Amino acid sequence: MRVRNFFFGSAPEGPLHAIRHAEARDMEAVARLFRAVRLACLPYLPDLHTPEEDTCFFRDRVFAECKVLLAEAETVDGFIAFRDGWIDHLYVRPQCQRGGIGKRLLTRATESGSPLRLWVFQRNTAAIAFYQSQGFRELERTDGSSNEEREPDMLMEWRA
Repeated sequence: MRVRNFFFGSAPEGPLHAIRHAEARDMEAVARLFRAVRLACLPYLPDLHTPEEDTCFFRDRVFAECKVLLAEAETVDGFIAFRDGWIDHLYVRPQCQRGGIGKRLLTRATESGSPLRLWVFQRNTAAIAFYQSQGFRELERTDGSSNEEREPDMLMEWRA
């Protein structure tokens, strides 16, 4: 299953967000944030899973296979999940958009200098522009027939 990435930053006038490693106790908050961002910011995507299925996915796959970092002020307002060679998720709460949370999380993921790839929906032009501004380049476009949502997507890569 391909995992799509979404960039949404943090409002400049908002609170300062600490970046920290996620713990098991954070899993439900991360799953809820994932669902909230998709529903609010990507309305063209089908709602294929229940909140309970999202929670199981984050428990069994994301938290088990990825390093997960959180951006947190009073609540979890953003997260990135990445593993060797891949960024699987980058989400930030809609009301915290465009103030640097996504960039800070992405910077932490690229610290090792190892190449990273990600999939992003072609309609998510804000994410594509963000990733390009951070040095990602397009590798491939697909018609979406290989992803769960059946939505055209793009493979992008970052190299130091």
